[in-house]
Amino acid sequence: MERNYKTCTQVLKALSDETRIKIVDMLCDGELCACNILDNFNITQPTLSYHMKILTECGLVEGRKDGLWMRYSLKTENFEAVRNLFNHFCESANENRSNNCCEKKSGDDL
Repeated sequence: MERNYKTCTQVLKALSDETRIKIVDMLCDGELCACNILDNFNITQPTLSYHMKILTECGLVEGRKDGLWMRYSLKTENFEAVRNLFNHFCESANENRSNNCCEKKSGDDL
């Protein structure tokens, strides 16, 4: 399976901020208007726009204009890319746990 490291890096950078993680968590319940997101934080509207720009540019969130408001929802494909990468890490770590290259082999003298 081919891994898209660039996408995963962008997603992980976007999720390296507590506010953005909270926004993503809020969007797990469905589409939200920017005003509803803003009500849950002690930040200004320009700061929210900055966070939403980062989340949309990395492909985690999509926005649509609804009159004067922006509505945001999650996109799943880039979450899938990161999940697949972490699943690979976990599976590989479990498979290779007993393959310790530093173990002393029989007959080896240090």
